[in-house]
Order: sequence, then structure tokens, then C-alpha cells
Amino acid sequence: MTTAAQHRPDDRHLHPVDNTGDDTDPPRAGTRQLIRVGSDPETIRELTRALDERVIPDTYVTDGAPVVIEPVSGAGDVTSGDEDVPMPLAVSVLRPPLLASLLAEQATVVDDKGEVTPRREVLAAVLARQSWPGLPPLRRVISTPVLRPDGTLLQTPGYDRATGFYLTTGSLVLDPVPDKPTPQQVNEACEFLLDRFLVDFPWRTPADRANYLGLLVTPIIRPFTRTLSPFGIVDATMPGSGKTILTSCVGLLVGQRVLTWTDSEDELRKSITTVLADSVGAVVFDNLEEGTVINSANLARLVTERTWTDRKLGTNSAAVYDNDRLWLATGNNLRTGGDMASRTIWVRLDPDCPRPEARTGFSIPDLDSWILDPANRATVLRHVLTLILDWTAHGAPVSNTVPEMRQFTRWARWVGGFLEHHGVPSFLANTESARELDDDAAEWQAFLLRWHQLHGETALSANDVRRSAEPDIGGDPWNGLFPTTPAGKLLSVKSLGRRLTGQVGRWRGDMVLRSATDPATNARIYWVKRSSSD
Repeated sequence: MTTAAQHRPDDRHLHPVDNTGDDTDPPRAGTRQLIRVGSDPETIRELTRALDERVIPDTYVTDGAPVVIEPVSGAGDVTSGDEDVPMPLAVSVLRPPLLASLLAEQATVVDDKGEVTPRREVLAAVLARQSWPGLPPLRRVISTPVLRPDGTLLQTPGYDRATGFYLTTGSLVLDPVPDKPTPQQVNEACEFLLDRFLVDFPWRTPADRANYLGLLVTPIIRPFTRTLSPFGIVDATMPGSGKTILTSCVGLLVGQRVLTWTDSEDELRKSITTVLADSVGAVVFDNLEEGTVINSANLARLVTERTWTDRKLGTNSAAVYDNDRLWLATGNNLRTGGDMASRTIWVRLDPDCPRPEARTGFSIPDLDSWILDPANRATVLRHVLTLILDWTAHGAPVSNTVPEMRQFTRWARWVGGFLEHHGVPSFLANTESARELDDDAAEWQAFLLRWHQLHGETALSANDVRRSAEPDIGGDPWNGLFPTTPAGKLLSVKSLGRRLTGQVGRWRGDMVLRSATDPATNARIYWVKRSSSD
């Protein structure tokens, strides 16, 4: 039997609002309840009932497991834009030791002999079930207001029943943004963002600025648009151009994890799985080595799937995570390869000077440290939210002029509509020029061109093609364009055959590789055709 007991002075210490919509509010955070227990079965029943009735404040359920939201102690202020930006609150799955600790804090558990701590086995039995009808479902902890699926803005800190999100603004002090901003407020927001905050970045083209604004609003409007978003690359010709400032502005608003890029697919997969367990809105591969080619099958799969499934580290059980993050990378003179080329949006900077870090006369001096101030971040966020709510107040129009982006076309239409509504031109206008940054496509195009020059449209087996790459008296007939292993050796016939089969029918510029089965030998044969003769 559970009854009310003595009180403590504070009330709901984590959240000022809990919009669960339940008929019975959770117990006050300062209330200790009396829970009478007895035998193990009776104790399990009583503790299960008490937990489901939220005897412990700030408890929720995620994927069938009871969780509690707790403040994180000892987290220092962020001192640079390339640091992790963790959430001020953590979501902890209730395990027996944590449940025992919270019960001791929030309740008085007694049997016939006095106050007790239930045995670990009993607590484990309580937590073994997956049905908790009394606990509100928790999807994510967020640090920035977001658009709900119905187009309204979740901006009141605390739990939101409509989305299952828990909003914590941390050190940001943000006044409510009106659902229908005035024309003056919209003009002020545009002037601040376009003519002050972003005006001094050396955008290579207007498309780069528009693309960045599209990435900036993506985490905020994602619950409304419910779309996949492409991988974002913020690239520059020189160090000191402002790449990290741009990505950190996003990360400081929505929470950020900064990762080190690796060419190992296995290590990259582990990093993705680990970071998806964190409540952050942006993941940044910062400062890749100059000239890095981003070509990863795992990353290509990640950005085109709504969920990520992988084995939990150190276990044999699988974990499924919502892929609701913005994935970014920064570096100088980066390139893409493989399927990443069509899954990437580019933001390119070109200061066109020998020492970009020595530039002066900025609208906002020392922007890299200015953005670290919570008051300044609140200013940026308020203006961004103003523009978003003005867009939704006008029906959230979409764009019908943006280029097709495969799985990301819906995202492009939503974001393009937002930018067009506010008169920001050239969104995705650099798509064609970005094709030049597809390292994989460039290599295959050069290879097929040389093939056509050497062999015309003659059909050859993989063995014939491989044999033609052997150096002769005149040197290398392929001029260094033949595919090689990472060690620089010519591919074996078997490896070459696999590579060629994977390219059949895929146009590279005006050339395409064709294939058929030779009826005489029953072997696969290949030839290159150009569009003028196809």
C-alpha cells in the first residue's frame, strides 16, 4: 500500500512543465512516499505499482524500459567550437542500483522491521517487464525548440506529450517566439542573419550560403517535415576560413558530438552506433585531412535510412536507433566518392587570400568566441525561429524548382520553400559544380575514356582488359588510369571483373560500360560506348 508522507521544499526540480495529459499528475519531486512491502512477491507488486505511478519524478519509458532524466554534474562550459556540446540532462535506464538509490531518495520503503532496501534480485524482477502504461513515452531530450508534426512550435521547456520530446534549454534564456511574427520582427531576423551574422563568411557562391541556412534549420523543422537530410560538407580552400564556426553554430544550438574521421569501415560503424545513443542533434567529423575523399558504404547507408541497426558494443544483442541527426564534416579541399556524391550537400568557402585568419573589419568581431556566449546563441536562435514561424504562418510553402535529390527530394522542397519564402536565392544551385568533387566518378570517367581510346567499342573479357594494362616497351599504355589496389598494384582479373560488373550501365559523363555474355566462351565481356554512338 502506498500513501503520502513528509514533504521537501522543491517542486519538480527538472522541468517547469510536464504536459503528459495524464489524469493523475506525477508525485511532487519533494514528496517522500511510504511504500509497505513484505515477501518478495508482495514487494515486486508494490514497487512495480509505485514505479508505474511515478513515485520517482521525471521517469518515463523508452522502448519498454523505464528511464529517468537526471541533471549532469561537472559539465564545464564549452570553450571552443570543435568540442563536444553535451546535453545538460542525461537519460539513464533504470537498473537495480539506480532504482535503489532513487527509491531511497524519493520514498520510504518499509517492512515489519523498519526501513529497508529491497534485494537486487527483487529490483531486477521489477524492471524486467516491458509494459509501463503509467509512464509517458520519451523519444528524445532536445536543447532547441522544434516544429511539431502539426506545425506548432515546441518551445516550453519540459516534457511534451504531443512529440514525446523533453526540451531543456540549458543556459539559453529564450523569450517565447510568437506564432505569427510581425513584418518588423521578420525583417529584423533577416537583416541580422543575412547582413550581420553570415555576411562576412567567404561564400564561394550564393548557393553555399543558402545551403548552409538550409542545414541550420534542418534539425528544428525535421519533426515537422519528417524527411531524411543529406550529409553536409563545409569545405574551404584554406585553413582559417570559418568552417568550424559554421558547424559549431548548429551544434551549440542542438547539441554536438565531434568525431575523428576514419577510413576504417568497421571503426566508423562503431562510432556511428555509439554516437546515436547520445541525445545530440548534430554529429560533426571535424577537420578532415586536406584532400580526404569521403567514400563510405556505412555512411552512405546511414544518411538514407530512418533507423540504424547494429550490435550493441560488447554484447550480442542488436540495438535500433532513430537516425534523426544532422551529419556534417569539415575540411579543406575535400572530395566525395562512391554513393556519397549523390548523398551530399556542399557549403564551400573561398577567402581567396594567403592568410584568412588575419582578416579584419567583421560585422561581429571574434565570431568564434562570440557564438560561445549563451546570450548570443539565444539571439541567433530567436531570429531563426522567427523566420521559421513566419514560414509556417504562411502555410509552410514548398519549392517546386529545386533539383531532384533521390531520397532527399522532399527535404529539398521543404527547405527550398522556406528559403524562397524569405528571398534567399540559389539553394542547391551548386549541385552540378559539386559533381566535379566526386572523386570516384572522375576516376571512372577517366578510366572509361582511356579504355575507349585504346580499344574503341571492342568487347573484351576482364582478362583481356587486365592483360592490356601490363607495361610494355613504350611504358604504361593506360597512363596511370588503370584501377589499382591501395598498395598501387594492378587489380587481379577477379577483382577487376567485380569492379567492372558494379559499373555496368552507369553513365560517367558521356560514356557508359556495357556488358554481355560471350556465347562462345560463356564468359562475361565488356565494352565502352559513348553517347554519340549509343
